[in-house]
Amino acid sequence: MPQRLSLTALLVDEYDTALSFFVEKLGFELREDTVLGDGKRWVVVAPYGAAGGLLLARAVGERQCDAIGDQSGGRVFLFLETDDFARDHLTYTQRGIRFVEAPRREPYGTVAVFEDPYGNRWDLIEPVTRRG
Repeated sequence: MPQRLSLTALLVDEYDTALSFFVEKLGFELREDTVLGDGKRWVVVAPYGAAGGLLLARAVGERQCDAIGDQSGGRVFLFLETDDFARDHLTYTQRGIRFVEAPRREPYGTVAVFEDPYGNRWDLIEPVTRRG
């Protein structure tokens, strides 16, 4: 069987605040929310139809808390691909998602950077369709 990435852990300060953003604002589906004990939960969200997802990991300890929103050192960290950039950009803007730049066209597609509530940078991208 070929290998694949199944989950990416994203440090958050609190599960329900993170769920509110990912489910209500980005429109992701909640795939799992299992109580593990000691205040820990296994919380997985993903865009509908996506193979992989995000594990929302509540930060524990000073080092993890300090890394919330800076897991990539300020670079774009996550890439959300869409089949309709204009639709999703408008929807997200109306839902209060903050884009840190205007949409732009690149050789690889239409893209704009937005931030989640923690300051992690995301690309919203509609790739150029290649015709064979």
